[in-house]
Amino acid sequence: MQVNESATILFHGFQNMIEFIYKIRPVRTEMLVKSTQKEDEIIALHLQYLKNLYEQGVVTFVDRTLNPDEKSFGMVVFTSENERIAKSIMLEDPAIKMNVMLGNVYPFKTVFR
Repeated sequence: MQVNESATILFHGFQNMIEFIYKIRPVRTEMLVKSTQKEDEIIALHLQYLKNLYEQGVVTFVDRTLNPDEKSFGMVVFTSENERIAKSIMLEDPAIKMNVMLGNVYPFKTVFR
């Protein structure tokens, strides 16, 4: 899978990188218990997208909650030059792009590693 231009731009001026998080949650909560084949395919693309960004050093951390209800969410911690590019990275995520997940981007600061 080819990562979009926004992710590639991130490496120009690496010293000016800002940490962000995007929080995602399923559009259809029931998918957490019983997903459709299409949802499974899109989630596979989503995970590959995040893995590629991780391998490029853009994404530093990915996790999700295990509760199968409306409070469930996932988080992607990553770096970007600015909020516009950060939002673009989130919007290119196949799970967001194909309406399986909803997401919001926030500036973020890791306290401990």
